[in-house]
Amino acid sequence: MTASPAGRTRRVTIFDYGAGNLHSLAKALAGPEIEIRIETDPAEALDTELLVLPGVGAFTRGAERLESARDAMRNALEHGLPCLGVCLGMQLLFDGSDEGPGAGLGLLPGRVTRLGAARLPHIGWNTVTDGTDPLLREVHLRDTYYAHSFACRPESTDVVTAWTVVEGDRFPAIVRWHNTVGVQFHPEKSSAAGVRFVRAVVGAALGARI
Repeated sequence: MTASPAGRTRRVTIFDYGAGNLHSLAKALAGPEIEIRIETDPAEALDTELLVLPGVGAFTRGAERLESARDAMRNALEHGLPCLGVCLGMQLLFDGSDEGPGAGLGLLPGRVTRLGAARLPHIGWNTVTDGTDPLLREVHLRDTYYAHSFACRPESTDVVTAWTVVEGDRFPAIVRWHNTVGVQFHPEKSSAAGVRFVRAVVGAALGARI
């Protein structure tokens, strides 16, 4: 990984589509020579070195806020703009959701469906299994915090680099496509290892490429 030149400020932008918990995520992303920006305009959010799609909220609301710049955002990610999608942000990388109407970015083929668990939402700690993502090995992340009722179902599991199981329903915990990483858990709530994971994503995005 190549370090950024000394004194150069690097921009990380959180796209605010009405999701909650932005403060905790921004704190986890913060680091030396990093400017954390929160942007409500999806087109303006693309003027960045790392785009972050945050996690608490409803799919339809997020899709509506993306709509005016959906094609531009997808094009930017397809051409290498690094992106971290957290929980809802990961779900918005897919085509659509059974949670409600609206189109996601369609970067990853597949849909978001309700978890096959009797007790929802799935809230609390769970274990990441079958992890092949290099960042998991780097930060030794195993137990992570979840707060969701829906999960991503990619058409191809080639993009899945870690899984989690709840009541027999195995769903992607991490997906990765080129410079885009999506996580269903909340790393900013997953103790020190979760924060290290976020900062590893930032370091990879701003140094070399993910």
